[in-house]
Amino acid sequence: MIRTMISAANTMSQLQDQLDIISNNMANSNTHGYKTKEANFNELLYQQFENDKQDKVKRQSPVGIRIGVGARLAQAQTNWKQGGIQQTNRSLDFTFTKPKQYFNILMPDGKNGTKTAYTRQGDFYLSPMKNGNTMLVNTDGYPVADANGNAILLKDGAKDFSVTADGTLNVKYNDNTSAKIEMGVTEIQKPQLMEHISDTYIGLPKNFNQLGVAQGAVLQNLQGANRNQVAMQNGGLELSNVDISKEMTDLISTQRSYQFNARTITLADQMMGLVNGIR
Repeated sequence: MIRTMISAANTMSQLQDQLDIISNNMANSNTHGYKTKEANFNELLYQQFENDKQDKVKRQSPVGIRIGVGARLAQAQTNWKQGGIQQTNRSLDFTFTKPKQYFNILMPDGKNGTKTAYTRQGDFYLSPMKNGNTMLVNTDGYPVADANGNAILLKDGAKDFSVTADGTLNVKYNDNTSAKIEMGVTEIQKPQLMEHISDTYIGLPKNFNQLGVAQGAVLQNLQGANRNQVAMQNGGLELSNVDISKEMTDLISTQRSYQFNARTITLADQMMGLVNGIR
């Protein structure tokens, strides 16, 4: 009975983690560019009891008794499937029409520097600077990088924006001048090797050098002749790929599993009470 309680308690703690993953998916169902997480479980180790030494009868079932100790959350795998496109008709809303392509965002690294993060969320804004220029930033205020990895800076008075399919940003100013800027676009071939930073941001893990994989095999900054691989449009945003109906089904199933294990602990406790009463 103690083993039963331990097994149920171990599983309940892992089911709680799955509930957290499901709730996070549902909370971000309206977050543009968000990719849903899927929980996968594995069984924990079994303990084998060889209690059949005196039993000489042949059987088809495995000999002995195998007692498990519950299940564990093996991994929270990201579903990289592309979401639908929501038309906004806003000139600074950009979206990709191909999977695996990401905007380059400059985030602080905590050491008075910046690091490059990657996101599919493409709603951008203009942030005024002290020198009179403006900077192209995302919803969190992080600078958007160009193809050379520098923050995109614009003169004051920018009024019209459009983007070509290859990710070239066309800007018109009030003085009738114009500018063309290649936006930073990275194609990630192996997103499963990337690290989830926060929200819709991903980046290279800190221990990337220990993975034994070349960086060029994981991601590629689309520059020069590779710009024709970019598939971008403005006036729209990529929706999250969260399937609410699936998340609700998983939520009900997980809650029932949690209740079943909780009931197991209650029954084991009642049986222990009966045994103690007999003694």
